[in-house]
Amino acid sequence: MNKNLLQRFYQFGFKVGLLKSGNCRGISDVPGITVGHVTKIKGSDIRTGLTLIDPGIKDLFRNKIPAAIYVGNGHGKLAGYTQVEELGTLEAPIVLTNTLAVGPAMRGLVDLVIGQTPDIKPLETINAIVGEINDGRLNDIHANNISGQDVKLAYDSRSKDFQIGNVGGGTGARAFSWKGGIGTASRTISLKKKKYTVGVLVQTNFGGSLNILGVPIGEILGKNDFGNVLPEKPNGSCNIVLATDAPLTARQLKRIARKAFLGMVRTGSIIAHGSGDYVIAFSTNRTGLENSGQIGKCLSDESLNAFFLASIEATEEAIYDAIFAAETMKGQGGKILEELPKGKVLELLNKYAYQAKK
Repeated sequence: MNKNLLQRFYQFGFKVGLLKSGNCRGISDVPGITVGHVTKIKGSDIRTGLTLIDPGIKDLFRNKIPAAIYVGNGHGKLAGYTQVEELGTLEAPIVLTNTLAVGPAMRGLVDLVIGQTPDIKPLETINAIVGEINDGRLNDIHANNISGQDVKLAYDSRSKDFQIGNVGGGTGARAFSWKGGIGTASRTISLKKKKYTVGVLVQTNFGGSLNILGVPIGEILGKNDFGNVLPEKPNGSCNIVLATDAPLTARQLKRIARKAFLGMVRTGSIIAHGSGDYVIAFSTNRTGLENSGQIGKCLSDESLNAFFLASIEATEEAIYDAIFAAETMKGQGGKILEELPKGKVLELLNKYAYQAKK
């Protein structure tokens, strides 16, 4: 994330919420997690890519981890949802791409897992989770721009220190009428002398009226999707990947995932009719698996309030991060998505923000 260091929201001195961030201030603060991107910018019409999140579990297909998916609004094409809903496990890395590239990305994930699982049996299948956004404002989404090989390229490029903004699955994204992209944030929690981390990565492509730390930025700057100021409607998508190292069950992860949308709403979204909004949550700690024999060692439900808060705060900050890191981009048909006017926004935040500065 060093390449975008000066564009990350926290670098401007503002604090989101109450909890402390991890050292990387991103999803990779959860031990083992890495992220890789493939970004495709070609000619005037191709502005797309994919982002891969790897939990860092050796032989993940055999050593599944607790997982849950919560649907805020289901106007999307998320692959792999029903098996996670049924079994509560994750068995492969997660990929985020564009709407019509879900198929090639699924095939790429399948090939990746097969290549890493030499003892895979003929009748075994692989549940590949692929989230998507419609980046068709800037990208020729009908063209065959993403291949299964791109998944392997993203996997091979993964790192704890990854880029945000106009990269990977966020290359052609829009957020609140400005350029959107990939963002990330984290929070740390201490319970009974043990420290846990919650990390979030977002792929922002949704509308609304941008609100930052209680300041109605969209309304002040005339970028309000709700007020007939623009012909655009507040539709789109947001994929939120939430990870933790805490001992939690799939049921508990789903409760935490649900709260992430409160962070999204804080930024000015209503999770609109035409939006595909999902939280994909998992724990790298296998204690919470039903067949682990250790499920009684999971945290109690009474301990979850701290994780609810972490989920909300990290999601809110990750969305700010994506917008602050994104840069103006021109795409198909000469369409332009302008970057957030950070100078004006910072003036407003310094004047009106309710949150204490760091």
